[in-house]
Amino acid sequence: MAAENSTGLARTLGLLDVVMVGVAAMIGGAIFVLVGPGMAEAGPALMIAFLLNGVITMFTALTYAELSSALPDTGGGYRWVREGLPRPNAFLSGWMSWFAHTIAGSLYAVAFASFFVHLISQMGLVESSALLEKGFAALAIMAFTIINVKGTSPTSKVGNAITITQISIIGLLIAAAVFAMAFTNNSWPQNFEDFFPHGVSGLVIAMGLTFIAFEGYEVIAQTGNELRNPKKNIPRAILISLCAVVAIYILFTFVFIAGLSSSELGEPSWSYIGGFGELGIIEASRHLLPFGALIVLVGAFVSTLAALNATTYSSSRVSYAMGSQYNLPQPFGKIHPKYKTPVVSTIASGAIMLVLALALDLTEIAFAASVMFLFLFAQVNYAAISIRRLYEKKLEYTFKTPFFPLIPTLGILSAVGLSVYLLFMHPQSWAIAIVWTAAGFIIYKTYTSKKEIEHYAPLIYNQGPEERREYRILIIYHPKYIMHYFKIANAIASEKEGEISVLSVVHIPVHLPLSLSSKVGESAIAVFDKLKKSIPNPIRHRYLVRMSHDVTDAILATVEEQGINLVIMDFSDLRSNRKLLSLSTCDFVGMKIGKNIDADFQNIVVSYDKGRHSNLGLRIANSISKSFGSKIRVVRGVVESPEDELEVMNAINEMMFDLEMKNVQFEKVYPKTMNVASSLLEVFDKVESEIIILGAGNQADSAFSPKTLEVLSRTKKSVMVIRDHRFSEFHARTIWKIISSRLRENRYLYRIYVDVVHLGYSLKARRARGRYDEDYFDSKIKQ
Repeated sequence: MAAENSTGLARTLGLLDVVMVGVAAMIGGAIFVLVGPGMAEAGPALMIAFLLNGVITMFTALTYAELSSALPDTGGGYRWVREGLPRPNAFLSGWMSWFAHTIAGSLYAVAFASFFVHLISQMGLVESSALLEKGFAALAIMAFTIINVKGTSPTSKVGNAITITQISIIGLLIAAAVFAMAFTNNSWPQNFEDFFPHGVSGLVIAMGLTFIAFEGYEVIAQTGNELRNPKKNIPRAILISLCAVVAIYILFTFVFIAGLSSSELGEPSWSYIGGFGELGIIEASRHLLPFGALIVLVGAFVSTLAALNATTYSSSRVSYAMGSQYNLPQPFGKIHPKYKTPVVSTIASGAIMLVLALALDLTEIAFAASVMFLFLFAQVNYAAISIRRLYEKKLEYTFKTPFFPLIPTLGILSAVGLSVYLLFMHPQSWAIAIVWTAAGFIIYKTYTSKKEIEHYAPLIYNQGPEERREYRILIIYHPKYIMHYFKIANAIASEKEGEISVLSVVHIPVHLPLSLSSKVGESAIAVFDKLKKSIPNPIRHRYLVRMSHDVTDAILATVEEQGINLVIMDFSDLRSNRKLLSLSTCDFVGMKIGKNIDADFQNIVVSYDKGRHSNLGLRIANSISKSFGSKIRVVRGVVESPEDELEVMNAINEMMFDLEMKNVQFEKVYPKTMNVASSLLEVFDKVESEIIILGAGNQADSAFSPKTLEVLSRTKKSVMVIRDHRFSEFHARTIWKIISSRLRENRYLYRIYVDVVHLGYSLKARRARGRYDEDYFDSKIKQ
C-alpha cells in the first residue's frame, strides 16, 4: 500500500517510474529535432558535443544526487537553495525554475502539435494550419493537466507507457541504421574522416544548441515526497537516467552518420542530415527504413508527449513547494483530499502553459528558460557547499559527491560559462530572463517576503519613527549588556548618520502554534518600556518584538525586512550559529563584555589582519574614538613575506588617511612560533583597560579563525569580533535609489514618477485621516 508522508503527498512512485520520468524529460523531442541542427554545426563531432555536455551536466547532477540523498523533498533545487542561501535566492530560484519548467512544457506541447499535424497531413486526413496546431497543443496540455491532477500513479503509468514507446521507436531506428552499416554501406568509416569540419567553434555551438536536452534530472528531484525510499532512489535515478541518455544520444548520432552512404548522397552524410536542420532525421530515415519518415514523426510526437507529461509534473511540484513555504499564495501548497496531488499548483501550471502555447512564439523564451535553468544550477551547486558547512553533521547522506568541493565548483563554472555563451549567441534570452527575474524580485519584496515572515516569525511589536535612515544597525537584545551595546551602536550610528533598532525574540516551543502565543510577547514589550526610560533619546530608535520557533529565523527575517547593515549581538550566541553567519547579508559585531567595560572604552586596540574584516574594525574603532575620545593603537602580527607585508602596510596607511585617523600608535609583532595569538596577548596586556577589536579571520565567511577564538578565550578584556559581509550595504533600496535617479533624468518618466509618489502620499493621508495622531508611537500588539 502507498504510504503518505507528512506533506500529504502519496509515495506511489518506484525507481523505474522516476528513471522513466528523467529519460522522458531529457530525450523529449530533442533527439529528433536537435540532432540535425547539431550535425550542421559540428559534423561527426556532435558525438563529442553530447559527451562533453554529459560530463558538464554530471557535475551538477552529482550535486543533485548528494542533496536529494540528504534532503529528498518536493521542490528540488528550490528547496535546497532555500536551506543553503539567503532568503531572496530561494524565492528567485523557485520563481525561475517554475517559469523554466512551464516554458519547457509549452514548448513540448507546441512541438507535439506540429509533429502530429504534420503526420496526419502526410496521411491526407487534414490540411496543415497554424490554428490546428494551436488546437492540438491546447488539447495536449489540458489532457496532461487532468492526468497529473488524478494522481502520481496514473501519471507514472501513462508516462511509462509513452517513454517505453519512445525508446522502442529510437531502438528501431538505431537497429535500421546498424543494419545499413553492416550490409549496404561498407564504406561507412569514410563518413567520419572529416571529424571536425567546423573546428572547435562548431563544437562549442553544437554544445550550446543541445545542452537543453540534459536538464531532466531537475525533474527527478521534484519527486522527493512521492517516491519510495527517496534517499537511495533519487541519486540512483539521476545517475542511471543521465548515463542512459548520454549513451542513447551518442549511439543515435553515430549510427545515423554511419548508416547513410555519402557516395550515393553526393555529400558527407552528416552534411546531408544537417542541411535539413530539424527535419534532418526524418529525411535520413527515408533512406534507412520503409516508412522511415512516418516512424520518426510518430516517435517525435510520442517523445514530446513524454516530455510534456514530465514537465507538467515538475512545474506543478515547484509551485507546490513554493506554496507550502509561503513563497506563493497558500492555495498552491494544498493537497487534494482524494487524489493526494497539488491540484491548484497543477492547474495553475497547466493554465500558464496553455496561455504561453497559444499566445507566444516560444523559441526565444525557450532559450530564456535555458538561461534560468543555468542560473538555478549555479545556485544549487553553491547551496550544496553551504549546506555541507551548515548541516553536514546533522544530515544523513546516502551519497556524497566525490572530490568535494571541486565538483560543485566546476558545476558553477560550467553553468556560468554556458549562460555567458547564450548571452552572446542569444542576447534576447538574457533580456527575457532579466525581466522575469526582476518581476519576481518585485513580487518577493512587496508580497512574498512579508507573507513568509508573518508565518515563520510574526512581528508583534513595532515602534519607531516613520523616517528611515540609509545605514541601519540592529541590536539583538541582551538583558545584561543592552546598555553597552547601545553605546557602541550610538557611536557607529552617529558617524554613519544611521538608525538603531533593537530586536527581542520570543522563542516559542515547536509544539505550540505561533497564532496562539500572542500574549507571550507582552513581557518582552514591557521590558522595552523600561529600557526606553534608561537610554538617551529613546524616540529616535526602533523597538521590535518577534515570535518564532527558531531565533535564528527571526533574526534573519528582521535583517531582510528592515534592510539591516550591521548586527550587534553577544559573541557566544554568534559563534556557533553557522546558519546565521551563512544566510545573512549584513556585517556583525560579536561582543564579549569584560568586567571593566566602562573603563575599557578609554582605549581601543585593533588587531589588524589583512582583509576586509580588519578594515571594518578600523572604521568601528574610529567611530567609537570620536564618541568617547578613546585612544587607538593598531597591533599587527607579521607572518607574511616582506613584499606582502609592504602591501598590507600601504593598505593600512590608505585606510587611516581616508578615515583621518591621526596620532595612532602602531606596533608590529614578530611571533617566534606559529602561535600568533600568544604574541598578540603579550602586547595587549601592556595596557590595563582596553577594548580589543578582532577580525573574524581570513577564511570561510561562516567561521572564525583559531587565532581569533584563542585570543577571545584567554583575555579578560572586552572584545569586539568583527565580521564584514561583502554586500552589507547592497539592499533593494540601494538599487531603487540608482533606478530612481535615472528616472529623474528623463522629464517624462520623472513626471510619471512624481505623480505616482503623490498618489501614494494622498492614499496614505486618506487612510490616516481621522486617526488619533498625538502619540507619535502608537504601539500595537497584533492578535
